[in-house]
Amino acid sequence: MKLYFVGAAHEVTGSCTILYACGKKIMIDCGMEQGENVYENVELPVSPNDIDAMLLTHAHIDHSGHIPFVSANGFSAPIYTTSATDRLCKIMLMDSAHIQEFEAEWKNRKNKRSGKEPIEPLYTTQDVQNALKYFTPCEYEESYQIFDGIEIRFIDAGHLLGSASIEIKVTENGVTKTILFSGDIGNINRPLIKDPQKPPVEKADYVIIESTYGNRLHGDRPDYVLQLTGIIQSTFDRGGNVVIPSFAVGRTQELLYLIRIIKEKGLIKNHANFPVWVDSPLAVEATEIYDDKNLRRYFDADTLELINNGINPIKFDNLKLAVTSDESRMINDDPTPKIILSASGMCEAGRIRHHLKHNLWREECTVLFVGYQAEGTLGRKIIEGAKKVNLFGEEVQVNASIEKMQGISGHADKNMLLSWLASIPQKPKVVFVNHGHDTVCDEFAKSIENELEISALAPYSGDGFELGDVVRQIDIGPRKLYDKKLHKIDRNNTVYDRLYLAGQNLMSVIEASKGVPNKDLSKLTDQITALIEKYKQD
Repeated sequence: MKLYFVGAAHEVTGSCTILYACGKKIMIDCGMEQGENVYENVELPVSPNDIDAMLLTHAHIDHSGHIPFVSANGFSAPIYTTSATDRLCKIMLMDSAHIQEFEAEWKNRKNKRSGKEPIEPLYTTQDVQNALKYFTPCEYEESYQIFDGIEIRFIDAGHLLGSASIEIKVTENGVTKTILFSGDIGNINRPLIKDPQKPPVEKADYVIIESTYGNRLHGDRPDYVLQLTGIIQSTFDRGGNVVIPSFAVGRTQELLYLIRIIKEKGLIKNHANFPVWVDSPLAVEATEIYDDKNLRRYFDADTLELINNGINPIKFDNLKLAVTSDESRMINDDPTPKIILSASGMCEAGRIRHHLKHNLWREECTVLFVGYQAEGTLGRKIIEGAKKVNLFGEEVQVNASIEKMQGISGHADKNMLLSWLASIPQKPKVVFVNHGHDTVCDEFAKSIENELEISALAPYSGDGFELGDVVRQIDIGPRKLYDKKLHKIDRNNTVYDRLYLAGQNLMSVIEASKGVPNKDLSKLTDQITALIEKYKQD
């Protein structure tokens, strides 16, 4: 049995790990990198069409966003995940594809004028449609045998609707070992969803745990309603808008829950019935999913009580939903002080960038950050005090008040992560720390060793380990720092990536051709040779 790390190794985004067991290759998460990279990720060590199954912890794009790409390049195996994640991915991946297509179209118009080569989107809406047919919905606490000798179970991670830790039991040569992937573990006492479930396992021989907040504590939980009320009141009194970059799924619905309480209690004075805009087609669709009766089992007790009393926990008077581009543009034409919730949460794409362009320069406005901002993102630059930013080729002054809600993180902090890990009755042989900033992964691994007396390490992309009674490292990744200059030119040009994967697929065909009649092998060899010679001449 072997574990190989590809993404979110000494980085926060791009989660991807491969488990080799019982003669099968299983991918756990297939995320897209977001923000600034620290290290170059290695290429997939296997061709996508050789992957036998995928296990998906949750719907966030940094865990699911690369699925359509690998599907378009040969992957055609079951994707096991929870029912809620299945529902959310249907809209989130389609939204991601729309963004890919729009940005490629926009850049190609510029490239055409400057005589540059066109680029291709990372994937298309059709690629998403093709990938979605492989999704296989599962439920929490149910055991599923996906192959002979391999059994999986999903455990509520409390991070997002449907988010899960995944227990994998592997039986080889009559011996059963348990591997536990934490996924993203959620914070406690958050609106709508349940707290993270402690692993209901007797033992976990090997644990892979995230470390987003592995060196930080959230502190005492602040009063979210009081915090948000103060920011809204002061901004409205200045005649400004409160612009909130927010992930369309999860965080947006949490904020609507809080705003409903604020409106219900009449906490904002002299601005009766203020408008609240949700400007994200994805957020609008996701909000409707939260209304789905079939998904109520994922909600916490307080939310279920509201629903049972006929109260919609995330809807209220003067909530306005912008779906079309025209509706989005009209928001900033209205001088009435308002709240604008728009994606993406790190300001890297989507309609939020238009709202920043219209509001960042206005001293009376507030930009309120309510989630983690990865290094290199526009959101991180603003929150760290940038005086001006570039939006759509235009320099925009940062004159608005920049605020951050404290304690509203969707991730568990250091002590919560340690508590989750310590709740496993029998200590793991080894804990692998991933999904954290470069130095945070190492810091949290040391905390595990010092405080829990469990062996821990933080692998890099390309590191591989043999999982036995003794864990042995058998692959060492290149630890190559990401070259910004190299990738600035063709960061969105995925043609070479597709070519590389096509080459991997070709090697799979060649390796599977042993024993094929010589006549067929000769024909295949001649075709490959002719293709090579053609491109040598070109």
